[in-house]
Amino acid sequence: MKRTVLETPDWVNVVALDPEGRLILVHQFRFGSGSITSEIPGGMVDEGEFHGDAARRELREEAGYTAERWSYLGCVQPNPAFQDNVCHHWLAEDAKLTHPQELDSGEDIAVEAWTLEQVRQGIVDGSIRHALVLTALSRVFDLRPFEGRGLPG
Repeated sequence: MKRTVLETPDWVNVVALDPEGRLILVHQFRFGSGSITSEIPGGMVDEGEFHGDAARRELREEAGYTAERWSYLGCVQPNPAFQDNVCHHWLAEDAKLTHPQELDSGEDIAVEAWTLEQVRQGIVDGSIRHALVLTALSRVFDLRPFEGRGLPG
């Protein structure tokens, strides 16, 4: 029996909250879906890099934000059926805009700060639907207020 396994670096995702408690979101085009997605900052862990350092680097590079208060939220397996990596979730509190973006070649990322209500509405209406983003958010926010609203179409 043939099996395909994608050997990929580990990833990080950062739930970054500014001093007002707003979530830092990035919007970027994703070739796989052919659409602009709303996500939290994140990316690959470089070889030999500690995932906490990668989280700090990705927040600064993609969004221009830095934070002093960091908490590890655990990791998930993005797709254990054929991928060998994990995605580490980090929480950055009191994140502040301190740097210009340092985007990689080919990256075009817009940054916004959303209130918790905007985040909840974005999940309900489907504008936030990246699975790894949703798992990270579920480790920080109580998502139960969606009860009774029905499922997004």
